[in-house]
Amino acid sequence: MMDHRNNKMGWLFTSPYLLYSLIFFFGPLIWSFFLSVTDWNLIAPTFNLVGIENFANALKSPSVHSAFWVTYKFMIIFVPIVTVLATAVAVLVHGLPRFKSLFLIGFFLPYLSSGVVSSLIAKGLLSYTSPMNVFLRKMGLDIDWLGTPLSALGIVGLILAWKFTGYYALILTSGLESIDKEVYEAAAIDGVTDRQRFWRITLPLLYPSLYTTLILAFGVTFGIFTEVYQLTGGGPNNATNTWQMEIFKQAFTNLQAGYASAVALLASVATFISIFIIRKFLEIWGKRNGWV
Repeated sequence: MMDHRNNKMGWLFTSPYLLYSLIFFFGPLIWSFFLSVTDWNLIAPTFNLVGIENFANALKSPSVHSAFWVTYKFMIIFVPIVTVLATAVAVLVHGLPRFKSLFLIGFFLPYLSSGVVSSLIAKGLLSYTSPMNVFLRKMGLDIDWLGTPLSALGIVGLILAWKFTGYYALILTSGLESIDKEVYEAAAIDGVTDRQRFWRITLPLLYPSLYTTLILAFGVTFGIFTEVYQLTGGGPNNATNTWQMEIFKQAFTNLQAGYASAVALLASVATFISIFIIRKFLEIWGKRNGWV
């Protein structure tokens, strides 16, 4: 009888989340599946069923191919930078004798800031007529920061790294705080240097937190939109055209809602497969090195 009541209470307390998921996740997902097999243009009251035509066209589209590869280019730039910075911040903050929370809050603030605001500030700073670029031209450096593919990718990647470093550092700092100090004391007695302590003790014991931050960082690259939309619009020459940017263009610029839904579903499949492979790789790598 008691178990039956506990089950009812459990369903009662989880019902708000279940209702939220039903309305804002499963509902749109089902609607997206339906739209993906139509030619609805987002405006007309009527549409036709086209079957898998949208998926076939998306798989052959150069812009979709570009969005696929741009995601991995952002991974190569964003993930290593944000991981190194977050780890460095966490180690430095963890070593402070006091005011750790204050410093963590300071690093965490960029994560709370609006992506639109930070992108507009960066765009103003990097514009051709900005004081910084005027000064650089006087020094003989004429750089089109957002006009060349490599620099545009790098700028967006750095802005994202600046935004997420504090958030990931918070996770890593929690991991560092959970490491037993007696381990370090024993290492000090054995004459272990600071460098050896970091690579052979801290990183292996920090692996669970590091694993979490890496998965989160890889996941971020599949949802990049605001910074790209504000800074480059997907250019130059589709060099920063992410999945989200491609979906936005097809749905709201080209008014091809059905086709955009097909692209969104393909992006979801690519995201799921990629994260699954990355997770397996990290798990195998951790076990092989004895960190798990």
